[in-house]
Amino acid sequence: MTEKLFGTDGVRGLANSWPMTAEMALKLGAAAGRHFRRDGSNGHRVVIGKDTRLSGYMIENALTAGLTSTGMNVLLLGPVPTPAVGRMTHSMRADLGIMISASHNPFHDNGIKFFGPDGFKLSDEDEAEIERFVSNGVEPVQAQNIGRAKRVDEGRMRYTEYLKTTFPAQKELNGIKVVVDCANGAAYRTAPDALWELGAEIVTVGVSPDGTNINKGCGSTDTALAARTVLETGADLGICLDGDADRIMIIDEKGRVADGDQIMAMFASHWARQGTLKGGALVATVMSNLGLERFLRSEGLDLIRTKVGDRHVVEAMRAGGYNLGGEQSGHIVMSDYATTGDGLLAGVQFLAAMVETGRPASELCQVFSTVPQLLKNVRFNAGQAPLDAVGVKSAIADAEEVLNGKGRLLIRKSGTEPLIRVMAECEDEGLLTQVVDGIVAEVQAAAT
Repeated sequence: MTEKLFGTDGVRGLANSWPMTAEMALKLGAAAGRHFRRDGSNGHRVVIGKDTRLSGYMIENALTAGLTSTGMNVLLLGPVPTPAVGRMTHSMRADLGIMISASHNPFHDNGIKFFGPDGFKLSDEDEAEIERFVSNGVEPVQAQNIGRAKRVDEGRMRYTEYLKTTFPAQKELNGIKVVVDCANGAAYRTAPDALWELGAEIVTVGVSPDGTNINKGCGSTDTALAARTVLETGADLGICLDGDADRIMIIDEKGRVADGDQIMAMFASHWARQGTLKGGALVATVMSNLGLERFLRSEGLDLIRTKVGDRHVVEAMRAGGYNLGGEQSGHIVMSDYATTGDGLLAGVQFLAAMVETGRPASELCQVFSTVPQLLKNVRFNAGQAPLDAVGVKSAIADAEEVLNGKGRLLIRKSGTEPLIRVMAECEDEGLLTQVVDGIVAEVQAAAT
């Protein structure tokens, strides 16, 4: 039976536990190498990036061993943002790109994300084929065909230079003070360098990784420190990235946090006025706030919703010819510039909008009123299926009836963690709390 390894965004789990073991990384490397090494030549290559987690060393070495055993030549980029791997895979004419990261998760988790030769994340079919090779095993190449591995130090600089080219010509960030929080993660050097080279005055947070402090008390999942720093230093805005820098939260000069929905709303409206928004629509997931949908409608724009995961957003964008999409969590996908969510790129483009409009961050990133939304997570153990419990199904059915015409309900299993996510939106906050808490109680009972 083929093992199910891939979730919403690659393979992810607790380091040194299945599937995030050195043994599995070795198998995944061999399987991916076999799948993407289309012929017997030794010209095939793969680029590997990582964030700053302690377990990254172990997984990087194991992946490299598996890949080279199938004849793939490995180029090791070191700590770089996830979107840099997507870009470098294509620009360096690699057959495969791999990012070792668990994104916004704590340091003890890790993950493996794959990019195809076009720089986009893999299709379901590619993932299924890799899983099949993991289960069935891969025959190694003959000794003379084993691949080579080497470090590529200029990868980070190449990505930094590219980011700078996306900023408007003849414009600069002189006089703008930016707090940049890198979550002690993959962008701890890239983000400050890129923004400083564009002319901004930089105040750094979360740029001292030690292998265990990634996303800890900083970054896009914990913006309090950056918000305080913005206020204390009188900065014009704060840019908060997550561990692999594919997400962003923006803090305005008043210390208020704007999530992905607010940021996407600004870009959609700004680009529509400039005539650069393709298809007259924004692509977002089912998690995006109803207020975003209402705002876009008032601007004469559409909202195309997808399943959760920036991969699904990108698939819908490519299918419909749209150039802007993302998630409430802060993945912002700008397909004119990148193949995947890119937090730092979004930050650069937000700064460009500030320069072009002459407006402060507070006016650009608080563009619509949100509908009250409540999200609660319930952890469950492996082997459990709480959503199949009779009590949970009944509670969900009752909630849908109560919310009919008043709001919406979304219940889903996380694709990256053993969590059931219970989310609802409703103008009546009392009813909102009642509905969510009722379902959570039933899920918790089923998970005990």
